[in-house]
Amino acid sequence: MADATAKKLVGLLQSDQGAHVRAAAALVLAEIGQRDAGVAEELCTRLDDADGAVRQQAIRSIGKLKIEQALPRLLERVQAGGEESEAAAHAVAGLGAKGTRALQGLMDKVAPGLRRRIAGALAAAGTSSAENAAVDALLDTDPGVVEAATRSLINGIPELTPAHRRSLADHLLGLLKDHKKGLALASEAAVVRLLAALGENRATSILWDRTMPPHPPEMRAAALQALGKWPEPPSKDHLKKLLACAVDGDFRIAAPALMMLKGLPPGKQAHAEWLALLDAAEVTVRQFAIDKLGERDTAEIAAALLKQLEHPDQMLRDAALGRLARLKHGRQGLAKALLDADTPDKCWLLAKALGSFLKEFPAAWMEALFTPACKWLEAGDRRGEALFYLLREGNAKDLPDRLGKRALELRKKKKYAEAVNYLRMLARDPSSSPPLRMELAGCGLKLSRHDLNPEARNADPALQQLGRLLHGYEAEILDFFKKAKWLDPEDLYYVGFHFADRDGQGRKFGGEVLKLLVQRSPRSKLAQDAKRKIRSAGL
Repeated sequence: MADATAKKLVGLLQSDQGAHVRAAAALVLAEIGQRDAGVAEELCTRLDDADGAVRQQAIRSIGKLKIEQALPRLLERVQAGGEESEAAAHAVAGLGAKGTRALQGLMDKVAPGLRRRIAGALAAAGTSSAENAAVDALLDTDPGVVEAATRSLINGIPELTPAHRRSLADHLLGLLKDHKKGLALASEAAVVRLLAALGENRATSILWDRTMPPHPPEMRAAALQALGKWPEPPSKDHLKKLLACAVDGDFRIAAPALMMLKGLPPGKQAHAEWLALLDAAEVTVRQFAIDKLGERDTAEIAAALLKQLEHPDQMLRDAALGRLARLKHGRQGLAKALLDADTPDKCWLLAKALGSFLKEFPAAWMEALFTPACKWLEAGDRRGEALFYLLREGNAKDLPDRLGKRALELRKKKKYAEAVNYLRMLARDPSSSPPLRMELAGCGLKLSRHDLNPEARNADPALQQLGRLLHGYEAEILDFFKKAKWLDPEDLYYVGFHFADRDGQGRKFGGEVLKLLVQRSPRSKLAQDAKRKIRSAGL
């Protein structure tokens, strides 16, 4: 039956049949495994078919049927290049030892691109001779040839028997051990990839050794990628190597190391090796470390997270800050960092970053900021403003009253400059009360030089404040001056003299202040000057 079928199929190979019929007949002949003389002759004839698809199928069928008489013509096709070259190389590789030797003989005679095709064909042939030749191709000086052989060998591994796998692994391990001068980088990396694909346990020590310097980055990356496929967890020594690789400046090395570390817990204690990830050059590595260690509430982790707040990457800073705000040691560290900030800019940077996390902080933490904030503000240190920003964000309702009381205490102690700092801060609020602004103007008068020169008076902040308050609060201001016994005659004369020169409402107010001076100090020289000013101003 097979002979009759073969004869019919051979008849369908004739040139008087359609191209698609000839191609189909060649395919079926290869599938039924019929390779008598007539089949071989007709398939060889189809190598010169006018249709390219028929020639391609004839080449594949000759290789599958192992028709050795076609070898010379197939080698010609290999050397000719083009679309049929690769199919011809695979066909020759399938002819056994004879075909393998023939392809090896071509390796030094053809262009680099063809050499890569030959190497790939040898690796994919599935015969022992071709496989040995492909492994030998791993030592080629052309990285392209090495890569072609490697890919083909890896693709064929799933089809290998356990015994065949072990035999191939022995061959590969022998290359690593017996090559006295050492393998070229491309060759060594190829062997490592193949051992990983084979899942050869004997290769683990070899792979771990190649994850560290002085091995080049390409080799280290290949070894790490190979180890990532092993199911066994790393030992303590191997973990140290992984962590060292994760902080490497070359992300080709860091990335596979991170993938292996992803499923590993950092242990009950944050070892120095894990904390080192927070000093890595790559932002991705630092972010990984934050995710791994950020839930551990220790002083060491808090200190390492605090360093991230100085990093230029906004997302990293936010991630570190979010973790710190949730940890007891983190909040303590943030408070210390705020108070240790040596410039207003650094203090503001921390304060603004903390603004959106204040709900995470206990009231005691916020209360602890008040005293140093006051100390800085009274010293004229702009860092205090950053702390008061946080206090306002945390409890905007009670803070103004506390600041007002503090200003009043300082004014009573005649510390007018310090009191002004508080009052100015409160006056920034557009809704601040007129009495507060009057208090600010009064303290400002105590700090004024009382220069009667018109230009100096017009630039005086205290007089400017009083001028604004006159529009709507004239009676209240005058009442404030009557009650403010702490204002000296010099203060009253300075105010009265300035406003007496004004028109309308201001002129009247200036006269009242000068009269108040005369009433308080009737026998003083300033009282006499005030009377003369009242007369000269027609008041």
